[in-house]
Amino acid sequence: MTQRSVTPKFWRGKRVFITGHTGFKGSWLALWLQQLGAEVAGYALEPPSQPNLFSLARVAEKMQTTHGDVGDLTLLQKTLATFKPDIVFHLAAQSVVRRSYEEPVRTFATNVLGSVHLMEAVRHAQGVRAVVMVTSDKCYQNQEWVWGYRERDALGGHDPYSSSKGCAELAAASYRHAFFSEAEHAVHGVALATARAGNVIGGGDWKRDALVPDTVRALLAGDTLTLRNPQSTRPWQFVLDPLRGYLMLAERLYDGDLSCAEAWNFGPGGEVRTAGWVAARLHALWGRAYASQSATEAQPHEDTLLQLDVSKAAAKLGWETCLDVEGSLERIVSWTRAFEAGDNVQRVCEAQIAEHMTMAEEAVRA
Repeated sequence: MTQRSVTPKFWRGKRVFITGHTGFKGSWLALWLQQLGAEVAGYALEPPSQPNLFSLARVAEKMQTTHGDVGDLTLLQKTLATFKPDIVFHLAAQSVVRRSYEEPVRTFATNVLGSVHLMEAVRHAQGVRAVVMVTSDKCYQNQEWVWGYRERDALGGHDPYSSSKGCAELAAASYRHAFFSEAEHAVHGVALATARAGNVIGGGDWKRDALVPDTVRALLAGDTLTLRNPQSTRPWQFVLDPLRGYLMLAERLYDGDLSCAEAWNFGPGGEVRTAGWVAARLHALWGRAYASQSATEAQPHEDTLLQLDVSKAAAKLGWETCLDVEGSLERIVSWTRAFEAGDNVQRVCEAQIAEHMTMAEEAVRA
C-alpha cells in the first residue's frame, strides 16, 4: 500500500486533548497539532526537566494547559469534560526503565491507574470520538527474539516499567470490550486504539538515563559518555514518525473505522542498530572523536534485543517511517546545534515538522 500522510484539512478546528503534553513527545505533538490548526488542550505535570522542550519551544502559547496528575481522577474528569474534545491522545507516563526500579509504585500508579483514569474520564465525557492511548514497545513479553514482535504476541515485562505498559494494554482491552465495544458504538461513539512505539528520539529530549539524551548532554558538556548496555538493540525512530502514525490512526478512528480500534506497532521495521553504534554515530555527526566508558556499578536488568513488526501499520494505515536512524541522528544534531547557538527553538521545531510533512507527502506521490 502506498504510504499515506497526515491530512491537514482534517485537523483544522478539531478539538484535541493531550495528556503528558509537557513531556518530550507531548510537546512535539502539541506543536504539530497547533501547526495543523487544531484547538489543543493539555493536562500534565510541570515539565519534567531543566531545560525542557515545552518551555524552550513555547508550546503553551497556542493551547490551553492544566497542570495536574493523571492520578487525580476528579481533576482529570473535570478538565476533559470542560474542554469537550473530539480526539484524545494519552501520552502521560513514567517512561524511564531505570527509574521504574527506583519508583515501582509510582510507575505502576501512573502508567496503569493513570491510563484507567483517562479512559474513565472519556467514558463519562460527551463528544469524544477517538482515543489513541500510547503505551510502549516494551509491553511485550521479551523472548530476546531476533525478529519483531507482532501485535498479537504475549504481553509481559521483566522490569516494572515494561510490566506497567503491558498492564495498561490489558486495561485498554478491557475498556474497549466492556465500555467502548463495536456492538454499542452507536451509543457510546468512542473508538479506542493503543499505540506501541519503539525508542523515540529527537531534538529536545532531556530525560535522564536514556541513551540519546545522555549522549547529547555529554557532547554539549565535553564529557566522556558512560554506556550501560552498548550491545543492546532498540527500534530507534525519529519522534515525528510515530507521531505521524498516531495522527493517521486518530483520523481513521474519528471517521468511524472500527477495524482500527485495536493495538498498533509503530517502529522502524527491519533496521537494527546497537546503542554503541548510535552513540558513536552521534559523536561523528557532532564532529568529535568517540570516547565512552562502561558503567562500573551493577546494572538492573534491561532487555537486550527488541524489534517491532510494523507490517500491520504499513498494510492497513499505509504508514512507514520517513527517516532511517542516520537521518534521525542528523536532525538531532541540527536541532541541538541550533539550541546551543540560542536560535528560536519553536521555529526550529516547526521547520522540522514542515520538512517531515513534505517528506511524507512526497512518498505518497512517488
